Amino acid sequence: MSLVRFDNFLLNYPSDTSFSLQIKNLILEKNKKIFIEGPSGCGKTTFLNVITGLTKPVTGNIYVLDTNITALNQVACDRFRVDHFGIIFQLFNLIPYLTVIENIILPCTFSTQRRKKALANNKTLEEEARRLCTELDITDSLLNKPISQLSIGQQQRVSIARAIIGQPDIIIADEPTSALDDDRKNQFMSLLLKECNTYNLDLIFVSHDTSLQSHFNQIYHLENLNNTHSNNDHVIT
Repeated sequence: MSLVRFDNFLLNYPSDTSFSLQIKNLILEKNKKIFIEGPSGCGKTTFLNVITGLTKPVTGNIYVLDTNITALNQVACDRFRVDHFGIIFQLFNLIPYLTVIENIILPCTFSTQRRKKALANNKTLEEEARRLCTELDITDSLLNKPISQLSIGQQQRVSIARAIIGQPDIIIADEPTSALDDDRKNQFMSLLLKECNTYNLDLIFVSHDTSLQSHFNQIYHLENLNNTHSNNDHVIT
């Protein structure tokens, strides 16, 4: 089983003739830490939106864990996304008025599959969230505070906990270190990779920051993946 497979994929927008993403044939393998690199504006976030089913292609198909997500209706696609993906956003996208615990358990309120996995470890979702907080060095004094009262460093740890609770198959990270200084960036990467290894989660990480490549074992350059810019189906370095 592949992690993600693109089959004659094409995405463009009639209102923006300057952008087109075409990937004839690409397989992202399971059990890899995958890094997608490219400059700002090349379509990295769009690439992730396609993988998670938020954006549909004009033509072609995308298979995630052997499921053709382009053939799913909107409700089924939303369900697939919340069951199988844990997403870490560039600005974390935590809900400021919810507490740390409430933010972490939020995916399990939408996904029965992730809820069952979380409850396999503890009697309640709150207990599982507390266990993850312990792993990530989020102190007990923060757990019932609203996110708006946390520092950036504390929020980055909460974003990891929210992504991994219930052990989704794939962690998606969209430029999560772009607003962090070097110390926070290195700390974030260490924590994220440790948690992915602990729970055997696949990771797809996009960034313009090539200094992060050493953390990954499969590296793609999006501009080379895009067949509108290159004759190569894909390039792995």
